[in-house]
Amino acid sequence: MSRIGKLPITIPNGVTASLVDGVLTVKGPRGELARSFEPHVTIEIDRNAIRVLRRDDSLQSRSLHGLTRALVSNMVTGVSEGFVKGMEIQGTGYRAEAQGNVLSLNLGHSHPIQFVLPEGIKATVERQTIIRLEGIDKELLGQTAAKIRAFRPVEPYKGKGIRYSGERIHRKVGKAGSKK
Repeated sequence: MSRIGKLPITIPNGVTASLVDGVLTVKGPRGELARSFEPHVTIEIDRNAIRVLRRDDSLQSRSLHGLTRALVSNMVTGVSEGFVKGMEIQGTGYRAEAQGNVLSLNLGHSHPIQFVLPEGIKATVERQTIIRLEGIDKELLGQTAAKIRAFRPVEPYKGKGIRYSGERIHRKVGKAGSKK
């Protein structure tokens, strides 16, 4: 049995969950998320807990058991508390600016990059080099952060680029130079 899959998910106050035709809808103070799940797992909703059960012991059911429980847990956490992803920009002249749902990035290219944030993701910029992304959908938040990071990934010699907060970059030693 999956160690993660067998754990019940407690529903906090102010959050409601409903299952209609295989689509789980979770509503909370921060918003609403809906997702359909595979028929290999069953989702049971009590008054204050959600349980994920598998229908049989097939490989497919066992594989989806823990995944489904983690996805449902992320939905409940997202609508109740939300998720935050921090990013840091390092490099001379590199900076960011948020204007509504558009993130303007100056990353050493010949032009600034105008990145339109997807619906449900909010960005705030502190000190022009720290970006804070917020949203209720953890999957969409991570995908958005990965797209922003892909504009200028951190290079290993000088450490310039966009990194996640707390990310540790393995630095390489440059050329030693030749002696004659």
